[in-house]
Amino acid sequence: MKVTALVENSCSCGLDTEHGLSLYIETAGGLRILFDMGQGPLFAKNASLLGKDLAAVDIAVISHGHYDHGGGLSHFLDLNSRAKVYVNRYAFDEHFSMKEDGLKYIGLNRTIPDNPKYRDRIVLCGDVCEPAPGLKLFTCQGGPYPRPEGNGLLYGPDAATPDDFRHEQNLIIEESGKAFLFAGCAHQGVENIVRMAEDVHGGPIGYVFAGMHLIKDAFNAEKLERLARNLLSADGCRYFTMHCTGQENYQFLKTVMHERLDYLSCGETWSDTFA
Repeated sequence: MKVTALVENSCSCGLDTEHGLSLYIETAGGLRILFDMGQGPLFAKNASLLGKDLAAVDIAVISHGHYDHGGGLSHFLDLNSRAKVYVNRYAFDEHFSMKEDGLKYIGLNRTIPDNPKYRDRIVLCGDVCEPAPGLKLFTCQGGPYPRPEGNGLLYGPDAATPDDFRHEQNLIIEESGKAFLFAGCAHQGVENIVRMAEDVHGGPIGYVFAGMHLIKDAFNAEKLERLARNLLSADGCRYFTMHCTGQENYQFLKTVMHERLDYLSCGETWSDTFA
């Protein structure tokens, strides 16, 4: 398994960044998977600079219906002529965020599924979907752990309804006796998603790559320590975070989780060959 961040909020190697996420995943079996596509064409620019061929991607996934994860969808479909894009059936609903200057639309381009040029490439997923052997997409409708406070600023499928994140899906990749979990923002709570992933997989998760959507929460050391302890209770699981977790929150979690947690910035690659 090899995971490269094409888009992420931060970078130490000189690539352009944006508030968003895009990961290029290469499996031991030879599959090339694009997980999220950032706000627009930046993921494609960085992929080229990093030597990652988007035309060769076999399967693409959009984690949820927000622009910073699926805004680059049309760019990907124009660059790649064959890969199916797996999106939850609710992801093209309208989605909004409360900003300082009022409610703003933050959803995907809703014309894409009906565009004759693209519609045969879009696969609308239910609660569980298997794009290929060893790959599972699943939704998580809450659980015993709290969801991020920042969810309270988000609305959908209309501007008057608090978002329940039924449009959010997560990816499990099973290979070489290991399970890898990918979550875009973990709006349903990263602890809930990890526990749900264990149920879907039927065993422990070895690696988690996830934004944790803590950046809009008020900093709370007690809450973060509780989160860290809960994540550490998944015996042996190693975590990589990014994007919406926020650097201050990450730095605190790192003091509790130590080598079990790292940050994956734009342009960085992790491989379990060296884990």
